[in-house]
Amino acid sequence: MNNTNNGLFKVNGANYMVPFILITTLFFLWGFARAILDVLNKHFQNEMHISITQSSLIQVTTYMGYFLMAIPAGLFINRFGYRRGIVFGLILFALGSWLFVPCTEAGTLDAYLFALFIISVGLVFLETAANPYVTELGGKDTASSRLNLSQSFNGLGCLFATFAVGQFLFSNGGGNVEIPYVILGFVVFLIAIVFTRVKLPEIKHNDGLAEKAKYGRDPLKRIWRRKFFVYGLIALLSYEIAEISINSYFINYVTGMGWMDDRTASMVLTGALAFFMVGRFGGSLIMRWIPAENMLLICGCGCVACTMLVLMNFGKISMIGLLGNYLFEAVMFPTIFSLAVRGMGSLTKSASSILMMTPDATNMVVPFIIPLLCYIVVGLYGFGLSVHREEKHDEE
Repeated sequence: MNNTNNGLFKVNGANYMVPFILITTLFFLWGFARAILDVLNKHFQNEMHISITQSSLIQVTTYMGYFLMAIPAGLFINRFGYRRGIVFGLILFALGSWLFVPCTEAGTLDAYLFALFIISVGLVFLETAANPYVTELGGKDTASSRLNLSQSFNGLGCLFATFAVGQFLFSNGGGNVEIPYVILGFVVFLIAIVFTRVKLPEIKHNDGLAEKAKYGRDPLKRIWRRKFFVYGLIALLSYEIAEISINSYFINYVTGMGWMDDRTASMVLTGALAFFMVGRFGGSLIMRWIPAENMLLICGCGCVACTMLVLMNFGKISMIGLLGNYLFEAVMFPTIFSLAVRGMGSLTKSASSILMMTPDATNMVVPFIIPLLCYIVVGLYGFGLSVHREEKHDEE
């Protein structure tokens, strides 16, 4: 699949291993920040005596930041480059984390939601910069494999967050929610300082669009003409809805079924995220030999089967489907993302900003219907790309 000038971290004689390692640290950070939300959801229900519907505002507020700020983040990164976009995102991330101190004093959900919104805006800048940058740090054929490898550390951050923060918040007597956020803020701020001192190479494309991509609406109009980008956007939105639905409802589901208490459920969620991390590492390796389109189709089918097992409600046997879902969905985001921006050239940053815009019931099983439908959409996207690949191969 690769030649000497087109490898995992090399392209046209340039080696991008060091920038790849630096950028990959960011994936751990936002994995940690986003996974805390799943634990925070249940913690606020217990400590602030709010309903599941009210606690769902945690996810709504966070992902509203993605929706509102993705395009501005893309314009900023187009104009000032990847490194400045990353530093600005890290500073906002740290600021939002430190705001948990006055939020604890206020003791209201609205105050916490404001802090989480600031954090989410910081994460938008990080993800809008880091995801496309990783796809460009090597050969085109290995972009999906490379992004899955970086995203594996996102899974590691999720794993660490749900275990460490979950055990802290659900310990006897409960922990103070501001403590993990204050620590996180200092860590993020130190990493921001590191990025102000390093030089990240800007990837240049000889497509005549570099200057146009920095300004205005022209690049955005060009992007919408790429049909597989549009399909990818729909598939990514479907995946995000499915992932958020399952993650945010996981603890409520297993405790509502009477299978375990909150603390045990937090540990099981950590185990599920371990499956997720293994899926990404494994997917990154497998995609060195299997086309990304085919891998996406296989995993889409796997998620559909696992979600149907949950919907059939076979008691604890449904836990197999629930956990298996984490394994199959692991490769979806990075694979869909890399396929959607493939061949975009100077339009990659603008395309990334659009993709970043995507991220309560009485019956415990009903919420899983939405993920089922969403995973079907993801599988269809993989199928469409696989057919297109075969048709293109036949023409050649």
